Amino acid sequence: MPITTCVFDAYGTLFDVAAAARQAASEPDFAAIRDDWPQVAEHWRLKQLQYSWLRAVTKSYADFWTVTQDGLDWALEKTGHDGDAALRARLLALYWELQAYAEVPQMLSTLKAAGLNTAILSNGSPEMLDGAVRSAGIEDVLDVSLSVQSVGIFKPDASVYDLVGEHFGCAKDEVLFVSSNGWDAAAASGYGFRTAWVNRSNEPMDRLPWKPADVLRDLIGIPALAGV
Repeated sequence: MPITTCVFDAYGTLFDVAAAARQAASEPDFAAIRDDWPQVAEHWRLKQLQYSWLRAVTKSYADFWTVTQDGLDWALEKTGHDGDAALRARLLALYWELQAYAEVPQMLSTLKAAGLNTAILSNGSPEMLDGAVRSAGIEDVLDVSLSVQSVGIFKPDASVYDLVGEHFGCAKDEVLFVSSNGWDAAAASGYGFRTAWVNRSNEPMDRLPWKPADVLRDLIGIPALAGV
């Protein structure tokens, strides 16, 4: 069946999750992370994901902003910056203004011009997603941002992927789901979506029962995969 709906994970897929630490490190007030900001960013993202999985498994849901703060606190302690309240506040503020990857606006514009539905499906809270979308200036090329907050559990629970069909009224095989998280793309493939894994860092394939249908280095090729 032809693709009618293109759905994107947000953080790491459309938005550069390292941008907050990179930006802070370039500012004179936060020279303390000038040399180790990549480690801060890496630890922050990893713990953010791990805490979402653990909360899903233990049925102890908290909104993604809470998980994001918890992940940052761990990362700052791990890298020796846990006493710097100003740095913490700046990093959290910047997370609401994450930069979109360079190819995102044109890619989404191409999909919309072809008449496809476009959406975000994310662990992020609605407020966080709205802030990122506005900051990136892509409101006009996205139909909706779907948040796990409406079902109270994080990906890769199937009820999260259900949100796409519930909103658009489309069949699973009409959906192209795109994520920079290999586990997310794999789980969505098992769910029944056509999937693309955006593997910007050339990571190994996750050892899971399912695999993404396509692997790309960036989002430029998404319209072609969608048949545009």
